[in-house]
Amino acid sequence: MPVQTTYRDAGVDIDAANEAVLRMREHIRSTFTPGVLNDVGSFGGMFALAGLSELRNPVLVSSIDGVGTKLKIAIAIGKHDTIGRDLVNHCINDILVQGARPLFFLDYFATGKLSPNVVVDVVKGLAEGCREAGCALIGGETAEMPGLYSESDYDLAGCVVGIVDRDRIVTGGQIEPGDTIIGLASSGLHTNGYSLARRVLLDAGESSLSLYEHVPALGRTLSEELLMTHRCYAPAVLPLLNEFDIKGMAHLTGGGFYDNIPRILPAICSATIERRTWPIPPIFSLIQERGNVPEPEMFRTFNMGIGFILVVPADQAPLLAHRLNASGESAYIIGNIHRGVREVDIV
Repeated sequence: MPVQTTYRDAGVDIDAANEAVLRMREHIRSTFTPGVLNDVGSFGGMFALAGLSELRNPVLVSSIDGVGTKLKIAIAIGKHDTIGRDLVNHCINDILVQGARPLFFLDYFATGKLSPNVVVDVVKGLAEGCREAGCALIGGETAEMPGLYSESDYDLAGCVVGIVDRDRIVTGGQIEPGDTIIGLASSGLHTNGYSLARRVLLDAGESSLSLYEHVPALGRTLSEELLMTHRCYAPAVLPLLNEFDIKGMAHLTGGGFYDNIPRILPAICSATIERRTWPIPPIFSLIQERGNVPEPEMFRTFNMGIGFILVVPADQAPLLAHRLNASGESAYIIGNIHRGVREVDIV
């Protein structure tokens, strides 16, 4: 009689997936806001907009992203409870650029062999990030795909949907020469540049560092530094959008200063950034020195200690920076707008 073959024999364990869902349910439910209409396990997430009547002309704003090769660090040391916050915060910052506040989030987790402990830790981080931003974790997908991923590897992506009144959308279109740029400090690399960082720090042959090594210049182990959570700027920035004439905002992710700031500039404007106006965290100096990375490459690959920028009229900049600092941010006046052709000069 032929030997019977099951889905588990092929590498997919439905029982493990069901166990993971049961264990993550508490974390997911902790994010639910009044707009959520369904429980965990529904085929589609539902969110009611009826309670948002304060918006005269509501516009939905969405963004989707991943965590990149920062996942390799989490996997290498077996710490998975912060990577979800990285993803949520990254996506929320992206829609914050247009003045939107988050409503709900969906995630996608794919792995070679499903470990309930790992996926539950990841979802715990997702839930923490959502709760902190007042965002509901409304749905997701967990996929076990042997042969596509190795057993210990996984990938993580997510999508956020937010809302803004059409009259309050921040586009950058009103930016003009003479405006001032305020920068908000990052917590390190955030979720960008890890392929370069890993190459010069971890894959440099005999001079490679260990993830468990305490690095005096950093004041912590290398893994602790590289897993510092991507900051979320929405709690500090959203309350100020109606008080200040914030003309444009940019999230400094892949492409750093040179590629992200021009995305919000009018065709007749350029930006000058004064690099000595904020402290650059030591992780960036470590990467630059060990990899002999040219300075322009550093400012294009990494955030260099500034995770988010705001453009405001010059006369409003000191008070706005003060308010941001009072809210717990580290805000710096780092540059200005001048006539040009959508370029960024770093001096």
